[in-house]
Amino acid sequence: MNARMLAGLVLVAGAGCLPGGCGMSAHTSTAGPYSPVSEGDRDEAKAARLTKQAAELIDTKPDEAEKLLREALNADLYHGPAHNNLGVVYLAQGKLYEAAGEFEWARKVMPGHPDPRMNLAFTLELAGKTDDAISTYAGALEVYPDHLPTMQALARLQVRSSRTDDRTRHYLDEIAMRGETQEWRDWARKERDRRAP
Repeated sequence: MNARMLAGLVLVAGAGCLPGGCGMSAHTSTAGPYSPVSEGDRDEAKAARLTKQAAELIDTKPDEAEKLLREALNADLYHGPAHNNLGVVYLAQGKLYEAAGEFEWARKVMPGHPDPRMNLAFTLELAGKTDDAISTYAGALEVYPDHLPTMQALARLQVRSSRTDDRTRHYLDEIAMRGETQEWRDWARKERDRRAP
């Protein structure tokens, strides 16, 4: 997997969550591969610190970042940014199933945050599950309607897979106006003009 494909993924740096919160009570999910943790044993500050350190290493030392993220999740199993960033590490390693699992965890414990949903959608897209990816991108936009990276990813996939719908024109208009780069803005204008009546 090349760096350009991964550039669309979103790291979540530590404790920063959008309205809706990051928290999840310990009894709402099973621990899976991680050590079971009671509410009193959670060390949220340590998990946030380790996640921040890992985010700084993810591009240059992914193995070390993975180790730090696992430590973060042992400190606080419900630390959504650690799950999200571990998913990014797995995706860079080509482990789509494992990445999807981590993004799903992050989605559950960060219900108001679009990034894990966008990353999960990207993983589904890479796995060739276009319909599921489109649906998941759309779900991210339901959580955070103005999330430009998700709009760009969804519009790109809709155009590439010839699955445009009534929303596509709106996304192209938004990207043409405020796309993250000039390349995105030019692409959106070209695609919008091709679809003009």
